[in-house]
Amino acid sequence: AFSAAGNRVTLAAGNHEGGHGHGQDGGASGSQTAIGRPGVPAKATRTVTIEMSDTMRFSPATLEVTRGETVRFTVKNLGKVPHEMVLGTEASLREHAEMMKQHPGMAHDEPGMIHVAPGATGEIVWRFNRPGDFRFGCLVPGHFEAGMVGRVTVK
Repeated sequence: AFSAAGNRVTLAAGNHEGGHGHGQDGGASGSQTAIGRPGVPAKATRTVTIEMSDTMRFSPATLEVTRGETVRFTVKNLGKVPHEMVLGTEASLREHAEMMKQHPGMAHDEPGMIHVAPGATGEIVWRFNRPGDFRFGCLVPGHFEAGMVGRVTVK
């Protein structure tokens, strides 16, 4: 789903991790992935603002959450070029970054992903129902390789 209302761009639905969840853990109706599943906005227990900049960094770049926690990410692009935040494992992000080099205009219409225009704000709501050390990255070609990556530790 893509929406551009005023200064807000939202892009979030589907997954790259595979697997199918069928609501067994009380999450959203989206698919279970290696890092969790789409969250139900009304069940978000915490809001975290993530800022993206043209220095190819996220701020904050690290986050610790508790297993079962649903987090609302408010994702702000403070730069002059498009950026995105994609949740995944280190391997899935590296694979996806390579794919983006081959298809730089590829649209993202999946959960755990948000493409944000310069000066705009978007949102991801995610339920971290699996413990582990996960990543988020900007997969605009060249950005991930420049170090635009962060870490989520689920305890």
